[in-house]
Amino acid sequence: MLKLIVFDCDGVMFDSRDVNRMYYNDLLGAFGRSTMDEQEIHFVHSHNVTDSVTHIFRHYSDQDLEAVHRYRAELSYTPYLAHMKMEPDLVDFLNWAQLSYKLAISTNRTTTMKPLLDTYGLSGYFEKVVTAMDVKHPKPAPDALFEILSHFGCGSAETIFIGDSEIDRQHSQAASVELIAFKNKSLDAQYHVQNFMDILTLEPFRCC
Repeated sequence: MLKLIVFDCDGVMFDSRDVNRMYYNDLLGAFGRSTMDEQEIHFVHSHNVTDSVTHIFRHYSDQDLEAVHRYRAELSYTPYLAHMKMEPDLVDFLNWAQLSYKLAISTNRTTTMKPLLDTYGLSGYFEKVVTAMDVKHPKPAPDALFEILSHFGCGSAETIFIGDSEIDRQHSQAASVELIAFKNKSLDAQYHVQNFMDILTLEPFRCC
């Protein structure tokens, strides 16, 4: 029986592609570098910030990445929060889901996750939030999901993960947790949906 729903953040709870583009282009611009191409935008959308910075600066052998990370640590993320686009039926789904399930988040975000949840009034829905800085090996490694399962005392068969990327597929598969692919019909997953309320029609949820 399903007991636990785990959410990815970017591309699932929020459409954050434009925000990620703005944020990482601002980092590049601060060091006099060119803006990202489409492949790089796709990369930063699903990877943690350390890997993303390494990736977008990979062609600049003269760049001190520690300087980039120092600048990033001082760069306020608050102005970017207003540009996040929360899925329109997310809150309706959370209000329904919290009555029957435990809710958690596994994300490759780091320090920006808490202010994001607080800004949009979502913090109270999630008992456990695991970011890339909370585990030794971030997604696609299964560490975050294992930590969540341990926290709730749930097995993988009692858990479902909602994600949108290949990173999420690898993450859920490594923990033997079924995946709901969100707005990504090409992703190899047990279930596919285009919005949150579609999830109510899936077989694991029909008994509730």
